[in-house]
Order: sequence, then C-alpha cells, then structure tokens
Amino acid sequence: MIRRLCSLPSVYAALWTALYAMGAPPSLYDRVVFFDNSAADGGYYHSDAMVVVPSELESSGGKVPAATERFTSPPNALRLKWRSGRGGDWRATLNVMTQYGRRFDFDGDTLSMMVYAEQPLEVLDSPRIGVRDARQHGLPDMPLLKLHGPLAAGEWVELRFPLGQFAGQYEGTQQSKFDPRQLAAIVFAQGLDDGKEHVLYIDDVRVIDGAARRDDAAPATPGELAIDAAERHFDLRWQAVEADDLLAYRVYRSWDGRQYAPIATRPGHSRRAVDFVGSHGKKAYYKVSAVDAHGNESPLSEAASGETRPFSDDELLDMVQRGCFRFYWEAANPASGMALEILPGDRDLVALGASGFGVMAQLVATERGFITRQESVERMLRIVRFLKQADRFHGAWPHFLYGSTGRVNPYFGDYDDGGDLVETAFMIQGLLAARQYFAADTAQEREIRETIDALWRDVEWSWYRKTPDSPVLYWHWSPEHEWHISHPLVGWNETMIVYLLAIASPTHAVPASMWHTGWAGQSELAVTYRRNWSRTTEGDHFTNGNEYYGVKLDVGCGTGGDLFFTQFSNLGFDSRGKRDRYTNYFRNNRNLALINRAYCIDNPRDRKGYGPDCWGRSAGINSGGGKPLARDDNGTICSSAALGCMPYTPEESMAVLKHLYRDLGAKTWGVYGFHDGFNETENWFDEVYMGLNQAQIVVGIENHRTGLLWKLFMANPEIAPALDAIGFQPDDDAPQ
Repeated sequence: MIRRLCSLPSVYAALWTALYAMGAPPSLYDRVVFFDNSAADGGYYHSDAMVVVPSELESSGGKVPAATERFTSPPNALRLKWRSGRGGDWRATLNVMTQYGRRFDFDGDTLSMMVYAEQPLEVLDSPRIGVRDARQHGLPDMPLLKLHGPLAAGEWVELRFPLGQFAGQYEGTQQSKFDPRQLAAIVFAQGLDDGKEHVLYIDDVRVIDGAARRDDAAPATPGELAIDAAERHFDLRWQAVEADDLLAYRVYRSWDGRQYAPIATRPGHSRRAVDFVGSHGKKAYYKVSAVDAHGNESPLSEAASGETRPFSDDELLDMVQRGCFRFYWEAANPASGMALEILPGDRDLVALGASGFGVMAQLVATERGFITRQESVERMLRIVRFLKQADRFHGAWPHFLYGSTGRVNPYFGDYDDGGDLVETAFMIQGLLAARQYFAADTAQEREIRETIDALWRDVEWSWYRKTPDSPVLYWHWSPEHEWHISHPLVGWNETMIVYLLAIASPTHAVPASMWHTGWAGQSELAVTYRRNWSRTTEGDHFTNGNEYYGVKLDVGCGTGGDLFFTQFSNLGFDSRGKRDRYTNYFRNNRNLALINRAYCIDNPRDRKGYGPDCWGRSAGINSGGGKPLARDDNGTICSSAALGCMPYTPEESMAVLKHLYRDLGAKTWGVYGFHDGFNETENWFDEVYMGLNQAQIVVGIENHRTGLLWKLFMANPEIAPALDAIGFQPDDDAPQ
C-alpha cells in the first residue's frame, strides 16, 4: 500500500509546500558562504597546510591558523603567514565546510574574499590561487593579485575572481569540466621565491553573482532581542529580519552597557546565538545587527542584558533538555513538523527515526513547560496528519521523506526507495507514547489518538518476514526492487524495538518465537551476520558472558558496540525489573555504558581529552565507527552517548555533562544544546546536530529523572501481553 501526500494541515504548511514545489532554494547563507568563521581556535578544521623547506608556512596541527586579532565577520579570520624560499614550496587549502546532510550548490559565478595585508604586497610576491570542484576537476591557478593589483597595508580589501577567468583559454580541455556550483576547495600556493615574510588575513569567502547591482540600502534592524542567562553562558534570540538579500546577523557585547564590540556571526536563517562568558556572576549587554549580501549592516538593535548565576544539578538538567529539544521544535521542517536528519544539511530531508525520537522529546518539553500543551497539540496534529498521507509501503514509512511533499527520498541510493521497518519502529515507539500522553477528551487530542491508532494498525510487520516461515524480519522492501537489500534484523543492536512492536501488533503480528529466532537468533545466518559487523566470535551467538575491564557482558558482540544500541530501543521500553532468558537488559545496558567509559579511561590510542568525565563512543557525525575499540577510535566523543545513558550511569553521565558544559563550553554547546560530537585530537568542534541523537539526551535525562517516557510507552495495552508471550520474568536490577 502506497499513500501519497495530497494536502497539509495548515496555511503555513501549505505555503512552505508551495515554495518547495516551486524549487525554493536553501537559505542565501547556504548558497553563498564558503567560509566566514572557524568553529575552534587554533587550526581551521576544514583546511590543510603543507610546506617544503626552505620555504616556511605557519600552521596549527597541519591546518591554516584561525586568528582573532583581525576579522570582518567576528570572531575570527584565517591567517596566511609565509616565506617563499628558492626550491621550496608551500600550499594552504581551504575546503568547503561539510553540509552533513547534503552540500548545497553555490549560485554565483565569482569567487569573492576579504583580505588584509600587514605589509604592502606586490602582485609578483603574492601567492597563487586555484580552485577545485567536488569531483576534483580543477582550473589553472593564477597570481592572487593578478586581477586586482598591489595591496596596501593595513586595510581590508575585497578580491574578486570571476571563475571563468581561471579557465578562459582552456575551453574544450579537462579544465572545462570544472563545475563552479560544486566549488569544494580553494588552494593558495607558493608564488615567486622572494624570500620575504608575508602575512595575509582572509575572511568572508563567498561565491557571488559578479554582475549583481550594488545595493547600498541597509537591512532592517532585528527586533525583540531577549536574553536567557544560564550558569556560564547567555542564550540570545531575536525577531527575524525579512529581506531577500539577508545574509547574516552580527552579535555585539558590552560589559558596561556603553562600549560594544562584535563577537559573533550567525547565518541569516538563524534567530539565535550563544555567548559563553566562562563563569557565573557576570553581567553582559548585547545588541544585534543584520548584514546583507552586499555588506550593508543595519543599525544595532535595542540592548538586552542578563547576569549568569550558579545552577543546581536540576537546573543544569533543565537547561540541557530545553536546549537539545529546540532542535526538534525550532529547526523542524515547517511543512510537516518532522525532524531533520542533520543540521547543517538539507532542510527538506526529514527522517522517520529522528522524528519518532523527536516526538518523545516533545512530550518531555510539554510536561516540563518548555512549550504549552496547546502548542504541543498543534505540532502533534501537523505530524500525524503528515504521516497519514505520506508514502508508506505495506504500512512502513521509508527512512527519509521530503518534508514538503511526503514522498519517499531515496537518499541512500536507488534501492532505498521503499519501506524501512527499523525507522518505522522508532516512529511508532514515539507515537505510542504520544497516544498515551494526549489523553484529554478534546477534538484535537482525540484526533491525535485515533490517527496514531490507525497508523499503528496499518504497519504490516508480518510482510517484512519476506516469506511466511522466515525466522527473521528484514529491514527494507521496495515496490521496484523488492527484497534486493535483504538486510536481516539480528541483535544485539538497535533493532530490539522492531521485534517487540512486531510481536505486539494488534493487526499484523509475528510469532513471539521470532524474538528468539530473529532478535536473539543463533542460526548460521545470525552468527555470520554478527561476525561480519563485529569481526569477533565473542558474542556471535547473541550471548557473550565475558568480562571487559572487570565488567561482565551478558549479551553483545565483543565490548558491546556503539552506545546507541542501549538507547534507541529503550527510550520507551522500560527494561527495569525484568529479564528474558538471555539477560536483564537494564543491567546489560548499564554494563555496556561502564565498559564504554572504562575504554575511554584506558584510552589505548592516547586520544586527547578522554577520561572519567569525557567518555562516550557511539555512532554520530565524524565518529569514525563509534565502537569502544582501538580500530574504530578516531578521537570523537558523541555527546549523546554518555548523556543518553543517564538512566543507567547517572553519576558517571552527570560528570560528562558538567565537563562538556563547564570546561569545554562554547566548543561543545550551541543554539540547539550540545553539538552532536567533538574531537579534541583533531580540533573538530563544528556546530552540527543530528536528529537521531539530540533526543537521546532529552529523553535519557527524563527517564532518569521521572521515567516519563517509560511509563507512557509501557502503559499501551499491547505491550505487556507481548512481553509475557516472549517470556519476560521479574528480576532484580542489582549489579552482577
């Protein structure tokens, strides 16, 4: 059964649908900006620097240094400091910042950048500049100042490079394949070997329309600036400025309410900023301006101020839950209300699993008063109405949908154009919790419950057995390619909730025996599957029984895998006080977290920052594999790994929360709470958020504090009989 989206529930949603249908592009910022700031001090992560002696090039960990002493867009610029020696060479490459869900096409035909020379720089003494696109097609380089002429010292100057000027006479050759829309790298290289030291600052690198008429009119001033003061930072928010050429906002801070200095730049599609001041007891004043694509800046807004103060542990938990929840509330796809896969990324790419987790985070936010119940009801209605009309395949939604239309988005390739049973289970888990939460006798809440009930009953879990007697469920089915992917669902991993819901289904149930033949299966297929991903025989028959760092693991391959295995199925499923024939999953989850922590303390690869207050290996952005194993360990800590395990390791997880906030601060905390991850070894601190992970923090903390989501999900009448049929028995959660 395939359902198509015919209409959306509100005028607001209809407007966005129309915009997307007309091909409305990503924000101007996404289409123009190549570089405006480095997320971290030291070396700019998205760069590379190399030198061959006797030439010299300043670098920081093999990266181009980020400098705070000069900039056009606060708080930093890039610094090229070089000496070109005879017979030597140097090269500094700026790579486009990864748009983690998708890298958007640039619109323009001209490369623009702001530069500042500390000493006069002649054309012949300047570096050479070249460009490459995403397919590694490049254009011949040229002297940096060829089109501009000499640079005077001590002033910011715009350099423009019509991209056609690089290739001009090379039409019909390999160079003509260069695609300016997919500009991926800008390369500065040694020019003439003059032997002199030079310093050049670079900022605001953009791809622009070179023929666009100059507009000197400044944008409107942002209004309604408000400040929320926390323990060591300030949250700023303001009213959006409506302008087609709005590029960014600029944040100014004052310590005395009189003298203001620029401290931050935010994309034009954002209405928030975060400023870490490092301690409590600090009062600060702020103003915000708007900047357009022509460099015009609005007058500064009215001032707002606040003062940081000490937070209790409960206040810290509230702050973190509220911040991470904002990803699902403020950054959701506006047409559908669904969660985005990743930011920065495609704002029309909505993810089923992330949205299911986001629904659960929304229930937390409603209960804690971050949003009103009526606001929550209206958003929930938008979500369930969208889901009701979106593409489904034997009742299962695909992994990704276009939020503007509800059509399947085969993001992972042609075969990914059908139902995804795992993502569907994550969505249903959240919906069933919502069905219990929205229990009021009103027309709107009745519609929520009735729609969820229909969606739940429509999922044909049994279809995804592939054959009537299959011992396992399968991940995907496509109307065009059928079972081509043929990925069996075999635990230990994140798929436990699939089997629980499939057994509990009131309409398309599978036998309870599949818990043992599928989830905990020990057939040749299951054993081979586990060995393929884990590359170990430890736990390849589901049960393990070994000790790692002195902690016994009942089930799981090797050291247990990524910590999201302990989280995704257990946001709603309350495993406390019960066990099946293999383990007490609450205790097993706790042990998995303790093993993960012990691995990071042991730190066999000497990764920077690891320790008792900085642990958590799991799948996420830049995670390198996510397992607590040396071969997978690239140094990335996933923020949701330890924080999402708070129900199992409350003291150990709270230590991580305090370290991330109080010690790393601005490097790990942004407008939507903690960044997805960070890597101190690589100096990677990009402000990136992942829909699957932000909710682990919100819901994990709440289940530790009140058990809210566990209570809601377990209250569904279909769950207890399913657990009985599987063979769950009462058990003591005490450590083994």
